[in-house]
Formats: sequence, C-alpha cells, structure tokens
Amino acid sequence: MLLPHTMSKRDYYQVLGVERGATKDEIKKAYRKLAFQHHPDKNPGNKDAEDKFKEATEAYEVLSDPEKRGMYDQQGHAAFGRGAGGDPFAGARGFGGGGGGFEGFDISDALRAFMREFGGGFGADFENGGSGAPRVRKGRDLQARVSLSLAEIASGVEKQIRVTKRVLCKTCKGAGTKDGSKPVPCQACQGTGQIKQVQRTILGQFINVAECHVCDGAGSVVKDPCPECKGEGVVRGTETITVKIPAGVASGNYITVRGGGDAAGRGGANGDLFVVIEEEADDRFTRHGNDVLIDIPLTYPQLALGTKLEVPTLDGKVLLKIPAGTPSHKVFRIKGKGIPRLNGYGSGDQLVRAVAWVPDKVTKKEEELLKELDKTLTTRAPKVD
Repeated sequence: MLLPHTMSKRDYYQVLGVERGATKDEIKKAYRKLAFQHHPDKNPGNKDAEDKFKEATEAYEVLSDPEKRGMYDQQGHAAFGRGAGGDPFAGARGFGGGGGGFEGFDISDALRAFMREFGGGFGADFENGGSGAPRVRKGRDLQARVSLSLAEIASGVEKQIRVTKRVLCKTCKGAGTKDGSKPVPCQACQGTGQIKQVQRTILGQFINVAECHVCDGAGSVVKDPCPECKGEGVVRGTETITVKIPAGVASGNYITVRGGGDAAGRGGANGDLFVVIEEEADDRFTRHGNDVLIDIPLTYPQLALGTKLEVPTLDGKVLLKIPAGTPSHKVFRIKGKGIPRLNGYGSGDQLVRAVAWVPDKVTKKEEELLKELDKTLTTRAPKVD
C-alpha cells in the first residue's frame, strides 16, 4: 500500500511544542491545546488555522502511537516516505501509486481524528460530516506479522495468513436475531447509535458525542437474540487471508487489508488487518537499504593473479572478473542486482566483497611452497617504520 510523503516537513515534536521524551499524556495535552486553538469552528474561513489544525493532527497521529513514534524517532519523516516503513494514515492507501504529502488526508480526516480523541466540535456535529446519520459500527483492527526471506522481498510474493478473529455468525448471518426477526430501534439514542450532550462555554457551543451505552452504538437492540452468538452477530473463528506483498518491502513496513479485521455484526463494518513485515536473516546476503552484500572467499593466488568466478545473486548467478592485484576486502558492484525500490523505479546493486581466505591447516608440500614464496615476497613488501 502507498507510503506517502508527509504533509509537513516540520519536526513533529516542534509542531506540538513538546520534548522528544514527552509522555503520551503530555503529547495529548499539547495536541488538545493546539487543536482547540486552530479548530475550523473557531476560525471559519481561515486557511492558515486549518493548515495548523491539520499539521497538529498529523503530528499527534504519529506521536500518540508507540509503534509509529518509534519509527519516526529512528528515521524521521523518511519513515513514512516512499520506500520507507509505513503510512500513519494507512487506510485504503496501499503500496503502489504515486504522489506526495499524506495523500487523501484532508480537513475531514483531521476532524475525524479530533472527534475520535475528544468526541465533539464547536457548534457542529462532525461525525459523518454533520449529516446526523447513524454512525457505522466498525470491528476491531487486528495486526499480523509475516516473515519474508530476502529472495521473497526481492521478487514480491503472495502470502496466506490465517487469522483468528471475530467472524459473522453463520446461524443468523450476522443479524444477531433469532429465526429471521429484526432488531428494533434503540429508544435511548433514537436509532443513531450516539448520545449527544451539548455544553455552552466561552468558546462557543461544544457537542460531546459518545457511543450509546444501551445499544453499544448499533442504533438498534435485539429483543429475540440468536442462540449461537447471543445477539452479537459475531462469533470467534478463523479466516485465511491472501496478501500480495510487493517487491522491495523492509522490516517495519505494513500493508493494510481493508475489512480483514474483526467483523462488527448487526450491520457493522469489518475492522482492518495490518500485516507487518519481518525480514528473515540470510546466511549469505546482508541487506544495506536496497543494496545487498555478499562476501566471496578467494585464495591469495586468485587475488594476486586475478580470476573469473560465478557469484550468487538473489536471482541466479552472474560471472564476475576479479582483476590481478586485488586487495582483500575490495568491494565490487554489480548494477541492478539488489532489492527493487519500493514504489519507485529500478533496483539497488549487489556488492561483492573479495575476502582473502586463509586455510586453518596446510600440508607439508603447501608449507614448503609458502615458505619459498615468502622469501621472494618479503623483499618486495612495503616496510613499516
């Protein structure tokens, strides 16, 4: 899934005005202050305030999440750029595609994030764009990890992941009711799934929106529940999900499978599944970004006289010429034989390091030959004062 560039290049900690070691509560408090200060309801028609509101929300969405914050602390904005480790607003935006700057993250997304944290706005109901329509219940998001070899990362691969999750009840087909009966509208929330409380402050009218405690946000209640799921519409089960992983991913990247999480039942929407990539260690290759390195042991005569040899790569062997007089640990570069660039063009290179091989033991004849060679070379070797 697409890993877009960030909307702002300012340091997220500077945006919120907190230290890098700030606690989660300190980060939330700082965001709340900025969000209320620059909220569009308090600044109608003010584009600068809207941009600051979005910028603060972007920073908070990253720093309030331990995993995203860890990635940001290690890599900065590059953690969420092309070919890097993830999208803080992953959603349906997946690997592939183009463009920069948190594509699709607009004022509506920022308002929804604000609503999720603080449950309301200034004199307007932002839930569902202020339409007053019942909120769509959503199942819990889940996370799964998948291990990939370097060869799989280089070529891209499809993986089947077995996920234990809440699935729709087969008996009632997710309705939660017995024998085809229908739920009835919840009287507590009038079928909206939400309870609203209006408060008037010096800042204006503040609407607090909370999930209805009677129907749990469904907007309806079950009078005659299904005996299998007890009216929930969902039961514990497993599902095998196929995930297409593009070439070039790295540890920490993740793919969002829309609808792959828990089912909500009773007309709700499935949560999402976040598939986190883990890169397996390779016994031959070491990855350095999009380049891969392999050590090739060579004898002294091969280094001194030069040689040709077949070198393993991630997609087969290639012939490499080692020129005469090659010193140990000299690195040769084979263009385009590394890891493909995620969401980009071309591939990295394969680095081949020529390493002098020294035998643990030598035969009597080898010892004599080496001593004879040493006599010749000692007179030519550079002197160290």
